[in-house]
Amino acid sequence: MENQKIIAETERLILRRYKQEDLQDLFEYLSDKEVVKFEPYKPMTFHEAKENLEWRMETDEMIAVELKDSHKMIGNVYLGKRDFEALEIGYVFNRKFWGRGYAAESCRFLIQQAFSNGTHRIYAECDPCNQSSWKLLETLGFQREAHLRKNIYFWKDENGKAIWKDTYVYSKLNVSESGD
Repeated sequence: MENQKIIAETERLILRRYKQEDLQDLFEYLSDKEVVKFEPYKPMTFHEAKENLEWRMETDEMIAVELKDSHKMIGNVYLGKRDFEALEIGYVFNRKFWGRGYAAESCRFLIQQAFSNGTHRIYAECDPCNQSSWKLLETLGFQREAHLRKNIYFWKDENGKAIWKDTYVYSKLNVSESGD
């Protein structure tokens, strides 16, 4: 039964579905204000993380990333299905594991797998201030195709006024398809 939850293994990682035992590890990074700084949600309480885990266990779009050696769940990759044979990718990792190439390793594998399964295009949106995120996308071969100005807000100020943010849009096309 446990093997049914495993999607793939890379050199250092296990990519799999979420399970109940992930609660503490999930809370550890979703409660960190630095980790969720650019996300559309605030740091989560333990109860909020527990509710969020229930959703993650029910969806195919959230992929847990676990270290092979310690079996610690250190983050996630999001692959959301979109129109026109496209996927949207996103990632959130525990700050204690930043800078070690785990996001690149997991994303690189999942991107290759998606393209081999017929996905035409994968795109990502990120905050221009989140340099680590867009540099990772560029490392993965994504190209910046848009800088949307003040197109989105997640929060309002004390007067109820929207705090508008810019967005970078990056994409990567399936190069194995003919005609590109």
